[in-house]
Amino acid sequence: MDVAAIPLVMAGALLAGLVSGLAGFGTGLVAAGLWFHLLPADMVPPLVALTSVAGQLVGFAALRKSLDWRGALPYLAGGVVGVPMGVALLALASPNGIRLAAGFFLLAYAGSSLAGLFRHHIDNRGGRSADGVVGLLSGVLGGFAGLSGALPLVWLQMRGGEVRDQRAIYQPFNLVILSLAALVMLAGGQFPVGTWTTFWLCLPMTLIGAWVGTRLYARMDDRLLRRIVLVLLCLSGLVLVVNGLR
Repeated sequence: MDVAAIPLVMAGALLAGLVSGLAGFGTGLVAAGLWFHLLPADMVPPLVALTSVAGQLVGFAALRKSLDWRGALPYLAGGVVGVPMGVALLALASPNGIRLAAGFFLLAYAGSSLAGLFRHHIDNRGGRSADGVVGLLSGVLGGFAGLSGALPLVWLQMRGGEVRDQRAIYQPFNLVILSLAALVMLAGGQFPVGTWTTFWLCLPMTLIGAWVGTRLYARMDDRLLRRIVLVLLCLSGLVLVVNGLR
């Protein structure tokens, strides 16, 4: 890594931590776009996973009393299966079909919701089995892109309910799945030289950003939080589409 790029890499970690603390997800979508221009491409996925876990731990500590582990369980069951599949996709030449499909879906959903065109709730249709399938797909995305939080969030919004109740489910899901993704990458030898050094440089900024983000989250009303989350979902979709087309 060029020494001149270090401040920008750390700035990306700070902003990513802020978004993670505020919304409960988003480290990958904020940091990856910048880091792909500054760091070796094979370093970005494990670095995203590591910094995501750090940010999630801050959110977990702040919201631990309100987390809904029982609600998160079916998502976790599917996600644990999906993570190794996602990490395996990193070894393929072009997992772009999955990136593009997920990206266009997120853009369509979040864009239409922001425009007020999508207001239909599916309530509890499909039950816990459907939640498990969503968890599986999210584990795949988390394994190769560090974007495990987007699909469960969309699904929970489609089911309806309060924004903070939805986060009580997807926050623990993200923490477990991203931790697992980092471990599988490490076991598979997908931490290139320099990854840990770069992570230790980014860690303080990630923690500071996540701490500030959780404080902002506590002060915001649900309507503003929902709009912020939808904007972040749009950005997630855009990141996936751009990376897929590249």
